Amino acid sequence: MKRNTWQREAVRTALAESEQFVSAQALHAALREGGSPIGLATVYRALTDLADEGEADSLQQEGEALYRACTPGSHHHHLICRSCGLTVEIGADPVEEWARQVATLHGFTRAEHVVDVFGLCESCSRLQDSVDAS
Repeated sequence: MKRNTWQREAVRTALAESEQFVSAQALHAALREGGSPIGLATVYRALTDLADEGEADSLQQEGEALYRACTPGSHHHHLICRSCGLTVEIGADPVEEWARQVATLHGFTRAEHVVDVFGLCESCSRLQDSVDAS
């Protein structure tokens, strides 16, 4: 576990305030707007450490790493709105069982997986439906 510095705590707090996945650059900009002198490289390091320690989820979208504060110690998956970025943590027992079965079938042990489901949230679906109807 890394030492808890003011920079790391600032990144942890800013990440917790975001309701969706956010890039290091966007988080850095928000911190700077709030008056923090924190550097971009420090934000990157803190986000990587938080993800490594299970305090943040990360995913790759269009070649960029995005981060979100998560429930520590729980394996979970995400539903992510492609339009507004709303993210919901979900359990997925059938996916867990499928992953174990496929790994065993092929002789793998200690298998790990990441599952993120992208779609449109209810609000964005309604908005899109109204645009399509026009």
